Amino acid sequence: MENKKEKTFEFVVVGGGIAGVTCVEQLSSQIPSADVALITAGPHIKAVTNYRQVARTLEEFDVEERPSSVLEEKFPNLTIIRSALKSLHTKSHCVETADGRVFGYKKLCICSGARPKLLTQDNPYVLGIRDTDSAQEFQKRLSKAKRIVIVGNGGIALELVNEVEGCEVIWAVKDKAIGNAFFDAGAAQFLIPSLESDKPQVAAPCKRPRFTTEEPAPGASQIFTADRSSQGYGHGPTDSGSALGPDWHEGIALRGAEQVSRRVSVEYQCEVDKIFTSEELHKSPQQTLRAECVGEWPVYVQLTNGKTFGCDFVVSATGVIPNTEPFLQGNTFSLANDGGLQVDDHMMTSEPDVYAAGDVCTACWEHSPLWQQMRLWTQARQMGWYAGRCMAAQILSETVQLDFCFELFSHITRFFNYKVVLLGKFNGQGLGPDHELLVRCTKGQEYVKVILSGGRMVGAVLIGETDLEETFENLMLNQMDLTPYGEELLNPNIDIEDYFD
Repeated sequence: MENKKEKTFEFVVVGGGIAGVTCVEQLSSQIPSADVALITAGPHIKAVTNYRQVARTLEEFDVEERPSSVLEEKFPNLTIIRSALKSLHTKSHCVETADGRVFGYKKLCICSGARPKLLTQDNPYVLGIRDTDSAQEFQKRLSKAKRIVIVGNGGIALELVNEVEGCEVIWAVKDKAIGNAFFDAGAAQFLIPSLESDKPQVAAPCKRPRFTTEEPAPGASQIFTADRSSQGYGHGPTDSGSALGPDWHEGIALRGAEQVSRRVSVEYQCEVDKIFTSEELHKSPQQTLRAECVGEWPVYVQLTNGKTFGCDFVVSATGVIPNTEPFLQGNTFSLANDGGLQVDDHMMTSEPDVYAAGDVCTACWEHSPLWQQMRLWTQARQMGWYAGRCMAAQILSETVQLDFCFELFSHITRFFNYKVVLLGKFNGQGLGPDHELLVRCTKGQEYVKVILSGGRMVGAVLIGETDLEETFENLMLNQMDLTPYGEELLNPNIDIEDYFD
């Protein structure tokens, strides 16, 4: 392998998603004279645009697909190798591409992302949505569909349920509330009315600092319908492509074959038990009776709550699996429990001179008390940037401290047309029973939740245009004792920013 090397680069980055492209940009700007290669299978890369620092750790940006040649024009020392990666040989510091070429590297960064966990492999009626190609395939299939089943409770499932029109949706979630990765049951209850709204809801303040919500019973379902004229906010991949971001459905009309605008049935606390075709259904005597109850459909989904639904196809949106396969054989990478490549606080893997960033890696340093890894675009950008910084620093013999963005978890997104800001331990992750919640909710307008532990703010969920994100971020970073303020902290008649400026 050593003598087959076509060329040796100072830096090789694998993957044309946000982490890989950000890493390449950082390396090329830190050391403009260095030879850098980006290995990417697709003709397009994901570029960060309209980047805006909202607060110290909070950032907003758009993501655009662009031809990879745009990067080469920007950085003269960058070579783009348009091929999938076949294998990595860490001992001889070289990679082999699918088309048989071999390249050496001094430092390598793996940014190969992750792929959807599919409920079942190779079933033509089960679709995973992860990248642009699979989103377009979904759009094509949806245009002929009258009913689909969506399985999963993460960001893509939430957005799908919001965006799909003209098609009945059965939404199976394994949790007691929708959007469990992002919200507690209180925020879910705030969003639920927008599933059935026909017009914008009139804001009605309801100040309820201490919040409880009734949970649906196991196996319960809720059904929501809305007219197409609704202005309400509605709610509820392939191996080589890069992940979709929060605006992936913009510019894609997600409309089914029916005239109704929205009919969403949420099935709580259940998962998929079996998926079978109509042929399999009719062959099985005990299933035939059930088939008569659910009508004739191309595919049937049996849930663990005992219900069976026929549909045109199933969308599997149940999380992701890090794309580590081509890198493992013959090497000795340490893997985390979630299948990601373990990285330390300089984004280094267990193999010498090999770094990783984005969805493929798992942050295995000791985390700040207010930070956690979630496989989101903001973190892919931050990790790619920081990995590039660390790789360049090694060559330049500089020391690098863990970047400030890893001090506090922060994320801005939109769900059901509401702005959503998540800060710190926004769902009380790992806090134990001794924390308290303060909640302010104005129906149809805003939902504000603060998590306090020992009188200090450790997490927050802000839904709607609250303008509280910068103040709350500062209160979390400086860990000020808020005990004297009590419930007044969320009093809507007090301008909290004036207190803490």
